[in-house]
Amino acid sequence: MDEARDGADFPEVTGGNVPDRVNGGAHGNGGAAADDEYLSSRQIMIILPGLLMAMMLAMLDQLIVGTALPRIVGDLGGVSHLSWVVTAYTLAATITTPFYGKLGDMYGRKKFFIASIVIFLAGSALSGLSHSMTQLIMFRAIQGLGAGGLMVGAMATIGDIVPPRERGRYMSYFMVVMMLATVGGPLVGGWITTAFSWRWIFYINLPLGGAALVYLIGTMHLPRRRVEHRIDYLGGGLLGVTSAAIILLATWGGTEYRWASPQVLGLAALAVAALAGFIAAERRAGEPMLPLHLFRSRNFSVTMVLTFFVGLALFGAMTFLPLYQQTVQGASPTVSGLLFTPLMVGSALTSIVAGQAVTRTGKYKIFPIIGGLIMAVGMFLLSRLGVSTTRTTIIVYYVVLGLGMGFLMQMVSLIAQNSVELKDMGVASSARMFFQQIGGSLGVAALGALFASRLNSALGAAASAGLHAGGGQLDPAQVEGLRPAIRHVVDSAIAHAVQGVFIWVIPASVIVFVLALFIKEVPLRGRAPGAESPAPEADLVA
Repeated sequence: MDEARDGADFPEVTGGNVPDRVNGGAHGNGGAAADDEYLSSRQIMIILPGLLMAMMLAMLDQLIVGTALPRIVGDLGGVSHLSWVVTAYTLAATITTPFYGKLGDMYGRKKFFIASIVIFLAGSALSGLSHSMTQLIMFRAIQGLGAGGLMVGAMATIGDIVPPRERGRYMSYFMVVMMLATVGGPLVGGWITTAFSWRWIFYINLPLGGAALVYLIGTMHLPRRRVEHRIDYLGGGLLGVTSAAIILLATWGGTEYRWASPQVLGLAALAVAALAGFIAAERRAGEPMLPLHLFRSRNFSVTMVLTFFVGLALFGAMTFLPLYQQTVQGASPTVSGLLFTPLMVGSALTSIVAGQAVTRTGKYKIFPIIGGLIMAVGMFLLSRLGVSTTRTTIIVYYVVLGLGMGFLMQMVSLIAQNSVELKDMGVASSARMFFQQIGGSLGVAALGALFASRLNSALGAAASAGLHAGGGQLDPAQVEGLRPAIRHVVDSAIAHAVQGVFIWVIPASVIVFVLALFIKEVPLRGRAPGAESPAPEADLVA
């Protein structure tokens, strides 16, 4: 069950020249791959529950914490530092994501995946024990250090053990888990916070994460590859500085500091300088943190840019919908979370359809094209939200957007992984998540500034009542207590601001569609349907 066993049943790879059998065929561009390069369906299904539990752990934590923030502030104080409860986690996770991907490629996926779960659970326990906002922020950063390896570990492991042609089918399971987490997260978070304490939103991670940890230690047996390693400390450090500068710029710009302030301009200059230094370092590094030669693949480059705009448009714009639902539509926080259910159901359905179709046909290009187009239509529909928009109408809009997401999201991961050699699977997975996180951070910042500007300019009469957008935030409880005339003005202002956000993300969605047109249909590596690779019994869990 230990790491020695993890590679005992597989041929080892020694030296710096890794054969095509391990690398995934003809350098990841569709060359034939040996059947025994991947695990059998039986072996995959044994490992899969552990990967899904780790994915659930990462997804639930992000969704549960948001519902408990008001209670946390009421208990610990420090409202001025509230945003750092989220920022510290996001910053640590974004910085460490590329490290987990690369180190997993170099030294073995299992040990770093297990380490990320242990670190995450330690941060969860400490967060629950926090007695001040400063402690909570610090312990949330520790959680983030582990979270950076959870999703990339799960996705890269799927890339290691499942042939690309069959991968869409297994990725559909991840979409279902994401749906369950999206629907259940706010509900579970609200119930735990009300029935017990906000501290239990962190303690609840311990049994779930502990179960995933024990299960993966016992079942996750992957090929062990032994190569000569030189860790790219300089490149990794510069990438971390670049990530931190971009996220802090996105977090502070227009809120903590003016966009033209020395602090924000200094962060922008630091990001540009660190990025330039990172590119120079990667060109000289023997084992680069993010090998630049991967970007010579058109599909890899296109998917990285595409996922950046998906993050910018999708995660940036969706940030402001709960406020609209809880103020204009009068939904409770719980109902607001449930209203996203149709979006995730639509996404899960098309994800399953696309995954099964790719497994049968080996063709995938059409799906991100359809997904990008439907996503743009969904954003256009959401730009029509107004004071009189009904919940039924918004549910229809969510279904449309979800259908586009399902065709798009998992296919982007599949295409990126199929564009690289097997030894770079972790890099491909972490790079996709990294670009998505950076796009989402910048999207929230830029669209947040737009939202606040439009909201403040439209408040009009409500401003005389002492209401302001406050950097894009407005308390739903405060709005509910307003006189009807003022309430109508505020509702109209919020709807106007939300419309502006989605009007501006329509071009980003169109860019996603256009980029999808440039994806090249490269044959997927691995077994054809029905060609199950015979696996020795020694390869299976004892």
